[in-house]
Amino acid sequence: MTGMLEAADVTRTSSRRTAPPTWLVVALACAGQFLVVLDVSVVNVALPSMRADLGLSPQGLQWVVNAYAIAFAGFMLLGGRAGDLYGRKRMFLVGLALFTLASLGGGLAQEGGQLLVARAVQGLGAAVLAPSTLTILTSAVPEGAARARAIATWTAVGAGGGAAGGLVGGALVDGLSWRWVLLINVPVGAVVLAGATRWLAESRNGGGRRLDLPGAVLVTAGLAALAYGISQTESEGWTAADTLVPLAAGLALIALFLVVESRTAVPLMPLGLFRVRAVSSANAAMFLCGSAMFCMWFFMTLYAQNVLGYTPLEAGLALVPSSLAVLVGSKAAPRFMPVFGARKVAVLGTVVAAAGFGWQSMMTPEGAYPTEIMIPGILMMLGAGLTATPLAALATAGAAPGEAGLVSGVVNTSRTMGGSLGLAVMSTIAATRSAGSDAPGALTEGYALVFRTGAGVLLAGAVLMLVWLPRRTSAQ
Repeated sequence: MTGMLEAADVTRTSSRRTAPPTWLVVALACAGQFLVVLDVSVVNVALPSMRADLGLSPQGLQWVVNAYAIAFAGFMLLGGRAGDLYGRKRMFLVGLALFTLASLGGGLAQEGGQLLVARAVQGLGAAVLAPSTLTILTSAVPEGAARARAIATWTAVGAGGGAAGGLVGGALVDGLSWRWVLLINVPVGAVVLAGATRWLAESRNGGGRRLDLPGAVLVTAGLAALAYGISQTESEGWTAADTLVPLAAGLALIALFLVVESRTAVPLMPLGLFRVRAVSSANAAMFLCGSAMFCMWFFMTLYAQNVLGYTPLEAGLALVPSSLAVLVGSKAAPRFMPVFGARKVAVLGTVVAAAGFGWQSMMTPEGAYPTEIMIPGILMMLGAGLTATPLAALATAGAAPGEAGLVSGVVNTSRTMGGSLGLAVMSTIAATRSAGSDAPGALTEGYALVFRTGAGVLLAGAVLMLVWLPRRTSAQ
């Protein structure tokens, strides 16, 4: 018996001796999060180069962004549940491997269709990878001040990935080619994959649940069909079969998704959550605001390069102030919320963003950088940062304690889904106004109408928040 106890002590000592340093686990989790967030924005400055090299149409160009975003949004909740069931480390490795291989495929693509498939697979890999990054981090760091610092680092790295996307993408496109916007993920992903295989510990918490794969497939296919149908309106019109069929299919798939979620024992998106006013109103507001704000980077980059003649690196540098404004807004919102309340801060942020959109809609083909990119860009993204935090706080405050993580995932999904459909609508608006012309004046008119429409959508969102968001919640 004594020998057995001694052996157990030796085993525990050996386990402690071989346990990786906490900082290394945090670094690996943050590296995975950085890659996922970076690829949402890094391709924006490469879009004109991709179009020229692969012969993409304006509709095809939006799908370089949307293929990733729709797959990411549609499978993100499924990815989190898969981590609980099959192990967070395992899903981290699977997601990162898929993401890395898809990056390689996209970087080597010889035609537009290959690139779009690679971006969709990238989004799927990101959806599997992203939810595990935070869970791995919190499992490795004891509760208390150390965990709070680790989560703050994870959050900052995620925000930094989004902010750095334009600058990193511009440097790669100018110095090498657009392909390296994707290929750079391959060596970085391989290093993180090797480190994660060696150092990360496995954890899971299945709790007898199962995967709602039908739900994930239905909502993703429905969003993709709707976005495709909307994009067809510019070339085919609203009454053509090429438009009506995908729109009808998309609506039918979304309706079927709701039926499946209402009858599944463990649904991907529990519809009962939306009976809580804070949850339903905050998600509706996030969807509406996301539909406008998600488009900002896409059209600002096209305006800078296609109209003003900026190089990819210059376009990335031009958007640095607005990228920093997101961080400032996100950091300022928690300071204002205890004073003014989450609802008022969300409305204020939306109005600030609408002012920026309105200002940007006055752009001209000979625009000066300070007045037609920098200042309106700062207003748009400062407002976005001020809006997102209180809406997330309101949604999670309205949920039961055990559902806060799920509601947080639903909020992120609502924002990304809104952005995907919004980009499809706004791209159609821009293409219709410019009438297929690549002349700077025609392109400017199309982009200006997009920002004018976005301003209207955001003002409608502000009214919705004033009317529907709860005045007082525990988030305050």
